[in-house]
Amino acid sequence: MGNCLDSRVKSLNPSTTRPSSLGTSTAGAASTFTTKLSSFSDSTYDNFNDSEGFSEGRILEAANLKVFTFAELKSATRNFKSDKVLGEGGFGTVYKGWLDEKTLTPTKSGIGIIVAVKKMKSESMQGLAEWQSEINFLGRLSHPNLVRLLGYCWEDKELLLVYEFMPKGSLENHLFRRGAAFEPLPWSLRMKILLGAARGLAFLHSSEKQVIYRDFKASNILLDSNYIPKLSDFGLAKQGPTGGDSHVTTRVMGTFGYAAPEYVATGHLYVKSDVYGFGVVLLEILSGLRALDSTRPSAQHNLVDWAKPFLSDRRKLSRLMDQRLEGQYPAKAALQAAQLTLRCLAGDPKSRPSMMEVVETLEQIEAKKGRSREGRAGNSSTIMKEQSNYHKH
Repeated sequence: MGNCLDSRVKSLNPSTTRPSSLGTSTAGAASTFTTKLSSFSDSTYDNFNDSEGFSEGRILEAANLKVFTFAELKSATRNFKSDKVLGEGGFGTVYKGWLDEKTLTPTKSGIGIIVAVKKMKSESMQGLAEWQSEINFLGRLSHPNLVRLLGYCWEDKELLLVYEFMPKGSLENHLFRRGAAFEPLPWSLRMKILLGAARGLAFLHSSEKQVIYRDFKASNILLDSNYIPKLSDFGLAKQGPTGGDSHVTTRVMGTFGYAAPEYVATGHLYVKSDVYGFGVVLLEILSGLRALDSTRPSAQHNLVDWAKPFLSDRRKLSRLMDQRLEGQYPAKAALQAAQLTLRCLAGDPKSRPSMMEVVETLEQIEAKKGRSREGRAGNSSTIMKEQSNYHKH
């Protein structure tokens, strides 16, 4: 999960999280999930309102997931060959695989559709809980800005998940990696990605019993071939507060730099704790800088702490903006985005906007047409020199 705030794992209750034996068949696991998914009931979403601008999203009455055998996924990934690795994380390793588009059975490379197969580390008990959370949420939630879960496998000690393949990779790679494969994202595309990610998060928050994503960060925003963003990795997702409560209390988990301060300090998780994480990603998109970077001067290790004065001052904002944009962005739109960032990063959750408000503001920013801001000839080189001190190369 990146730089996890707390990697300790409480012992899991076998009666509620898994069958009594890891040697249980996949069919036994499916039975467990039928019970678990039924708790994610339709009544939870009685107040889900399509008219709120999220008509493309829906809550499925039942999870529509394929139960794969381990042999099928072994075949699809060519025995989990090292050259099929797409990435690695705390959960395990993600491999590229090939399946028939209609039957989702393994095919030869180059035939059918590419999928991403996530294989859990066998020794990871935390991974077991997160694997189950992914199925509980992504198995029922459907939205253009959420990655699609196709199915899962549970055989003996093997736990796997199968997702649609996102060919452009993560937003993190496009923002921070250098090289021919990662051209700088232009302003318009950055706003498009932000807006799509905001819509996905707003969809999660838009029901009566909201879903709190809890791990909103650039590496969890994946891009399809048209750069449409989709939220991935629901391993830390939680159902929101009920009965008039303002928050849920839970063990602190997430990623340093993105987790909201009230959550880190108290374990109190608010729906608007997600909004703080969104604000951090918005700041990364504006600046081209990572939320945390120990290679920067000590005062700049934490991007939020260092950048706030730049966000609130129109004259200083240009020094913060990503130098790879080369000044090609509408100045007024950038200022609006900076002001939205500050609101999202408010210390008090009540002072942060809802994700619905964030979507509306981003739609207004994206709609603004105008001449790109050009750095003045007299100070453009100075700005670039100042920025170079803040950027990791």
